[in-house]
Order: sequence, then C-alpha cells, then structure tokens
Amino acid sequence: MSRIDRVDKNFKVPAAVELPDGRFYSALEQPFAINGLFYENGRFRRIPEDVAKSVNEGVLILHANTAGGRVRFRTDSPYVAIHAEMENIGKMPHFAITGSAGFDLYENNVYSGTFVPPFDMKHGYESMLRLNGEGEKEITIHFPLYSDVSALYIGLKNGAALLPPVPYRPGPPVVYYGSSITQGGCASRPGLAYQNILSRRFNTDHLNLGFSGSAKGEDTMARYIANLEMRAFVYDYDHNAPTPAHLRATHRRLFETVRAAHPALPVIMMSRPVFTLRGDEPERLEIIKATYEAARTAGDENVYLIDGPTLMALAGNEGTVDGCHPNDLGFMSMADAVAIIMGRIV
Repeated sequence: MSRIDRVDKNFKVPAAVELPDGRFYSALEQPFAINGLFYENGRFRRIPEDVAKSVNEGVLILHANTAGGRVRFRTDSPYVAIHAEMENIGKMPHFAITGSAGFDLYENNVYSGTFVPPFDMKHGYESMLRLNGEGEKEITIHFPLYSDVSALYIGLKNGAALLPPVPYRPGPPVVYYGSSITQGGCASRPGLAYQNILSRRFNTDHLNLGFSGSAKGEDTMARYIANLEMRAFVYDYDHNAPTPAHLRATHRRLFETVRAAHPALPVIMMSRPVFTLRGDEPERLEIIKATYEAARTAGDENVYLIDGPTLMALAGNEGTVDGCHPNDLGFMSMADAVAIIMGRIV
C-alpha cells in the first residue's frame, strides 16, 4: 500500500532539520522559562519521583509524561526548531500522535504550528517552524501530553534576540488533579488540552496532575497537593474512582485535606465530563454534589461545582473520541465552562 506522503507532500514529516545559519540551545538554560515541569534525574517531571512511587504504580509510570509543560521565551528569529530526546513515547489508536507525543507553538498567544513527530520515531525527533512576520515575538512551546522528554533543545537563527518571556500574572499556579482527561487525552495537540486553553485566556501558570487511569484520590496524593502553593485547585477524578463507593470514601476527604491547608483557596469540583449521564453516573454526580453542599453548608464560600453536562454544553454528545476522552471540541467546551468560574477567582 502506498504511503500517503508519497502522493501528498503536505503529509511529509522530516525527521531531522539542519540549521546552517543557526544553533540549538538547551531549554534548561536561561533565559528560557520552563513552566509546569521541573528537571530531575535526567528527565522532565511533574512531581518528584519519590512522591510518585508513594502513590501508585500508574502515577510512577506517568509522572514524567510532560502534560501541561511549557517552555517560554521571546525572540526575533524567523524560525524556531526543536531537538527533542524522548522516552516512553505515547502511541494509541484513538489519540493523534501530535497530541500524545508532539510539541506545538504559539506566537503572541496565537497558535502558529505544530512540530509534527514522525510516527515511527524511536527516541525523539527534530522539527522546525517558520514564524509569522518580523520583529520580536512571545513564544510558548507546549510539551507532549503522554510522552516522557529527557532533553529539549531550541534552535534559533544566529544573532537572533533571545530574551526572557513576559511573566505570567503574579501568583502561584492553578493546580489540576484528575484522570486521563485532565492529562489531556485525547487532544489533537497539546495546546488544546483545556488547562492550556485557560492558561492562555487568563495569563496564568498551571500544573497538570492528570494521571491516566491512576488518579484515585489517595491520601498520599491529597497530602502532596495540600502542600503546594496554588492560585486555585481544580479536581476531577470521577473516571478513575473504580466504584461509587470508592468515590464516596475519598472525594470529601481529599477536599478537606486541601482545605485544611488552604482555608481561602478557590476549589472547583467537577464530575466526569459527559453530556448524557448513564449507568452509575447520576450516583457519582450526587456524591460529588454532597462534598460541595457540605462545604457550602459549613460556610465555605470559595468552593464551586461544575457537572458533566455543563462541561460538555458546547459539544453535547459530539465531544469525545470514544464516549469518554474529549476531542478538541470537548476540550473547548470544558474550557468555556471552567472559564466562567475561573474569571471570577484568578
């Protein structure tokens, strides 16, 4: 069978780039700013490895997936290239590799292009994008949602300006905790995960603690989150709670652990983002509502609830790739719903 890139050049993906008039810089060097990740023991991570080990095996496997990671800087280079060294590359039949394993780029907060990875890559890839127009631009590069990155280098033209980014709005990040949906499955590219959309809208930093299949509201994770500095806390792990009984046993306790450490922190509770509730989903929603209502009854005025139908109001039943994981329309719908509250609290 003929490969599509033999008949349509627009599908051709180069595996390497040459920069005869440029050079690569490590993204770990100043003045690049890394947000949503830190570097430990040879790879980018979202939480420390020892913490991941203490939670569960899934969190240990996934904590170095770079969901929510960004590298930001300013430049007047006419192009930006990347050289990415990667491990545990995410490839799934229902998830575009541009989302699970690709990087995308925004110029001045506007989508510019995707560094498209070759599907058969083994240990990373190189790619280059031409920027729009001349002059200095604010650049944000989003990391892959479901792959590990051990090194990232940024290629710019020789002599181009390289400056620190304009800072986000002052204050700590918004922290998101939850399931594969929180991690970003199945956005077609990283910038379309709903947290990244909200970060651009509100000019706020954020930390993605989505762990596919592995967010179960454990006390260990609750205590870790409670020790973080946060602007707001958003949590949705309904899909990963194996039963309604498990959700009932952990949901309110997680909230109370975080609230004890942060008495005035805005907290947004969400149920699984589905437009039409089926099976035990109404029961699960009532469990989450009970946590919310108990907090409100106790006088907590900084807690908020968004149910699944509201999260999917824009998309309806067309908002997923498989009945569970949002597509880009679903993530935009989620971002719109959360933005109504986020605009009041950040």
